[in-house]
Amino acid sequence: MAIDMAQFHQVFFEESFEGLDAMESGLLNLDMGDVNVDDINTIFRAAHSIKGGSGTFGFTAVSDFTHVMETLLDEMRDGRRKVTQTAVNVLLGSVDCLREMLQAIKDGDTIDPAAVGAHKQALDQELAHPGQATAAIASASSSTMTQQPRPPAVDNDQPAVIGWTIAFSPHLDLLKTGNEPVRMFRELATLGELTSTVDLQGLPDLFDLDPEECHLSWKLVLNGAVSPDAIDEVFAWVEGECDLARMPIHGEHPAAPPAMTIPAQDAPRPPLPASIPSDGKDAKKDDTKASGKASNSIRVDTSKIDTLINMVGELVITQSMLSLIGDRFEVNKLDQLKNGLSQLERHTRELQESVMNIRMLPISFVFSRFPRLAHDLSSKLGKKVELKLVGEHTEVDKTVVELLSDPLVHLVRNSLDHGIEMPDIRSAVGKPETGTVTLDAYHRGGNIVIEVRDDGKGLDKDKLRAKAIEKGLIEPDAVLSDKQTYELIFMPGFSTAEALTDISGRGVGMDVVRRNIQALGGNIDIASELGKGSTIAIHLPLTLAILDGQSIAVGDETYIVPLGAIIESINITDDRVNRVAGKGETFLLRGEYLPIIRMHDIFNVASAKAKRLTEGLLVVVEGQGLRCGLFVDDLLGQQQVVIKSLEANYRRIEGVSGATILGDGSVALILDIPGLMRLAHQ
Repeated sequence: MAIDMAQFHQVFFEESFEGLDAMESGLLNLDMGDVNVDDINTIFRAAHSIKGGSGTFGFTAVSDFTHVMETLLDEMRDGRRKVTQTAVNVLLGSVDCLREMLQAIKDGDTIDPAAVGAHKQALDQELAHPGQATAAIASASSSTMTQQPRPPAVDNDQPAVIGWTIAFSPHLDLLKTGNEPVRMFRELATLGELTSTVDLQGLPDLFDLDPEECHLSWKLVLNGAVSPDAIDEVFAWVEGECDLARMPIHGEHPAAPPAMTIPAQDAPRPPLPASIPSDGKDAKKDDTKASGKASNSIRVDTSKIDTLINMVGELVITQSMLSLIGDRFEVNKLDQLKNGLSQLERHTRELQESVMNIRMLPISFVFSRFPRLAHDLSSKLGKKVELKLVGEHTEVDKTVVELLSDPLVHLVRNSLDHGIEMPDIRSAVGKPETGTVTLDAYHRGGNIVIEVRDDGKGLDKDKLRAKAIEKGLIEPDAVLSDKQTYELIFMPGFSTAEALTDISGRGVGMDVVRRNIQALGGNIDIASELGKGSTIAIHLPLTLAILDGQSIAVGDETYIVPLGAIIESINITDDRVNRVAGKGETFLLRGEYLPIIRMHDIFNVASAKAKRLTEGLLVVVEGQGLRCGLFVDDLLGQQQVVIKSLEANYRRIEGVSGATILGDGSVALILDIPGLMRLAHQ
């Protein structure tokens, strides 16, 4: 009987991607010169496993390509050649190529033969002439700035380029940065004959339409002998604010292509389809390796499964006991019933914790991509950088892991580009030539904290303030604390870069980073010292599903305050309250004046206690390093709540991170403390 090998494909792909990560990590840690046999063996074994598995499943293109890599690694392992930077770059590029090949096979797409050929040519050249691989190919192979390898040069016999097909999909916030697609189209029309097709599928209903958001995308056909640089110049100002790809047209002028389908406005926009090739400059892409689709599977330690099975067994025993009590219930069995229900509650909680524990993954799943990013960016920028990873085994929910990657990439890029100085500048001020960027993860209460630290030049408060005034983001006479000044970098359109690069400098990104972190129920704050460096800390819940909270009463409404945000709850007397006309109220707590936020006013809830601070309670809370007192009617009790997304089911509300359903079936809003402070300040 024939065996269906397709049933094993998922495991093969998972193990292959893990092997590629191991190869990449090993290559980045290789010392130049003499070979460490153990390190090379680790890389070789990963390549050999991928080669064997791909051959077994009939993926001959992968096995043939990996065979050439094996040959190069084998010569290093046997001592026949030394480890050189050129060889490492070629192998790193080959790892990227393998990742693209495997992802294409997994997704049912076609492997790009030009890309595979370019990398195979680089491997063959390195094998034949060590250290003399073509500079262009080696550069393309080692750089994660370009996800797809550069194809070979165009054959001279190929027909001349007579036009371009351009896929242009703006991000939602493009209009908010002052850019206007129509102006770009007018500029393109001056270069040649332009035909445009607009896609309206992402357009929301009129009631939901935000006129400051761009929900359209276009396919453009530009006929004429136009240079690619001229097209790039038109779109230069929206780099990073759109998905863009262009394809040269050879031969006769084509008819306008059909409209490109984009997702609805409430879904994240994927990259442009891989079927739209580029001319070698490729679409404007992020400098991270292709991560592919989010994995729909997870590897679980057997000890976690054993714990779960044991808990289910305990739950079954408790259920049987309660069934016996219920079959012949008498009043004298009331104590037994109470004990049984208490036991059921305890087992249910433990079962819930066991199930949630299964979804926990080490943060190393995110951190593992950054050594390559630091290697490539530091080479591109001409800087010397050491990346330190701390707390890699700290566990966090799988969903958080998958959504945390992009914000961290942007923060690390900023540290490398803006934070770390050039080696000569560091030496001039008495610093080591090699800068340090540290990624640190640790638990604090019910949250995970991830810090991105660098020992670079830090943030200049005067420069930040001057730039914000210049851009009209703040008034010239605005009084800002150090913390508020640093947080100017999170405002849309803010940038202090003196030159525009393909890494940063267009003022796009940090506001998006904060918004993405807040969408995860977390917060981000920043600390810096001029000349010493900066620290950006991300605070996230361990899981997006369960929250330990404190129920509070405001009028007839119930709200949930995250337990980790509460410092204390106090009764207050009039002599501790200060009222400032037009500025609100503060109260004195151990020598510090803290603002009072009246929950009745914020959420427009009627209450008999709304005007008498002495009759209610002040819940002292902290968020992003700031503290305040929430004035509420009463505390109702602590409980674990299941978080439901308010944004997915309704819309985003400032000061509210989600909602939950209480035991009586009513809905309670879960408060976002930093958002609540911003709302009260407004």
